[in-house]
Amino acid sequence: MKAVGGILLLPLLAAVTPAFAQEAVTVAYFQEWPMPFQYAKAKGLYDEKLGVPINWVAFDSGTAMSAAMAAGDVQIALSQGVPPFIVAISAGQDLKVVDIAASYSDNDNCVVAARLEIDKENAAELQGKRVALPVGSIAHYGFLQQMAHFGVDPESMAIVDMAPAEAAVAFDQGSIDMACGWGGALNRMKKTGNVLISGAEKEEAGILAFDLTTTSAKFATEHPKLLADFLGVTADMNAMWNAGDQREEMLPVIARDAGMDEADAAAVIDNFKFLAPDEQLSEAWLGGRVATYFDGVAAMFRELGNIPSVLPSYAEFIDTTPLQDVVSR
Repeated sequence: MKAVGGILLLPLLAAVTPAFAQEAVTVAYFQEWPMPFQYAKAKGLYDEKLGVPINWVAFDSGTAMSAAMAAGDVQIALSQGVPPFIVAISAGQDLKVVDIAASYSDNDNCVVAARLEIDKENAAELQGKRVALPVGSIAHYGFLQQMAHFGVDPESMAIVDMAPAEAAVAFDQGSIDMACGWGGALNRMKKTGNVLISGAEKEEAGILAFDLTTTSAKFATEHPKLLADFLGVTADMNAMWNAGDQREEMLPVIARDAGMDEADAAAVIDNFKFLAPDEQLSEAWLGGRVATYFDGVAAMFRELGNIPSVLPSYAEFIDTTPLQDVVSR
């Protein structure tokens, strides 16, 4: 879901011998995806708290993260997208969600051309309109949820499979009535269009957009304290960022670590929400709604042919024990 400049994976992983892997924790992350954890990453706070070196490896896709965890080369994936996670566990990989890395309902949305003068009050007029979106992505699932929310039959619409950047161009040219996407492309869409529903309204309606912190079931079982310590440092960085009074200190460090200039990093991170552990454990998130959300995403993927079958339930792949440990400290 992210446009990132990934570091070449194979040479790095080849350097991680089995002996070294036992003495370190390898964490997958994305570049050009700025988050508060990167302040602690740059300052060595994870190494200090966990008592072992952290080997950070940048990836360019969540699917590659899943593959690396299956091979035992990566123990934790920070900010993995929902689609690659669902595909991996549907195929039999034993991964666990242990944390909501970030919620970005305002950074993933659908925009309607301003010329149509359609908003949430007359959304029924979207029937028959032409919409561009990346088929099989979370943006696609979000679109389907929005249409269900407004009572619009997506079957009546002409869906054009386009990456967000391409959709933004077509939208600007007027050949598309509605476009869905994220990041910079979404910002460009907003210049000539309007969102139907805000991020806060989407969350209230159960229309979510978020990334995960995941791990292998084996690592979660064998290293519960290490995992809780990792999530504890992440939670501390999120709380520090959310407080707002250390932004000037944190942002330059985060931007530099993300490989971005400060303005670009700020434009991305300011559209994220970083949830406190107790909020993540609530019914609105890992305590209930996320499992239902996973079921819906899996059903869409099955219909699109991305996975051969859906599991009876995806709730068993959510492990809240490490976050509960963080809250109880």
